[in-house]
Amino acid sequence: MQKTPLRQLPEDLPDQFRPLVQAAAVYDSSCSPQALVLYLDRDGGYYLKRAGRGQLALEARMARFYHAKGLGPEVLDYVSSDRDWLLTAAVPGEDCIAPRYLEDPKRLCDTIALELRKLHETDYTGCPVPDRTGDYVAAVEQNRATGQFEGDLPPDSFGFRTADEAYALFSAGKDALRSKVLLHGDYCLPNILLRDWALSGFIDVGCGGVGGRHIDLFWGAWTLWWNLKTDQYRSRFFDAYGRDALNEPLLEVIAAAEVFG
Repeated sequence: MQKTPLRQLPEDLPDQFRPLVQAAAVYDSSCSPQALVLYLDRDGGYYLKRAGRGQLALEARMARFYHAKGLGPEVLDYVSSDRDWLLTAAVPGEDCIAPRYLEDPKRLCDTIALELRKLHETDYTGCPVPDRTGDYVAAVEQNRATGQFEGDLPPDSFGFRTADEAYALFSAGKDALRSKVLLHGDYCLPNILLRDWALSGFIDVGCGGVGGRHIDLFWGAWTLWWNLKTDQYRSRFFDAYGRDALNEPLLEVIAAAEVFG
């Protein structure tokens, strides 16, 4: 993760976090405009995430579930007022866009595929989001109704010329998204933490829950294409994951869904 020294603390920082933050070296570790992420360099490290009111509630619940499974960082506090704040302990290691991992793309491809298969075979009993697929389908319907469309989001092999073309394919295939596994929901290299090639944990699990595995499979192939600037590892990724659980036409259904945001 990138870490840029922070010159000024956020004015809306809740009082309960100030003693911790003021006693640490603070870095901006944000990777999107939707959320501010601060890294606090003390006591092994902490991450403090800020987003709009109510936007981190589900992430806090899923992160606690992942931590209980030994798959993610400990949630130390969650505060919702004018904005949401989520404090977690750092886990050892680096995310998968660290140079040492990107420089060995075959091993990286195999590693994230195998870790995804392990995740999908994890017992999801008690997961706080029992029907992620239903939520996923509902979000597509809502976003399509409000005119959202990002036709250039997926790789070229999944390009759609119009929103109507994408929606027709999604509508025809959405009922096939039946498999139930523990999903990450945003299975991308920056959200997978390794320590010397061994899994340390997953972060940013706010889109996770119990649902169809092809959501994660789509994003796993997509992140290799995006971060390695080539689609040559796509087949290798699916081979390493296990084609016994893969239904490739469903990946196009997911692609059709994702263009609606």
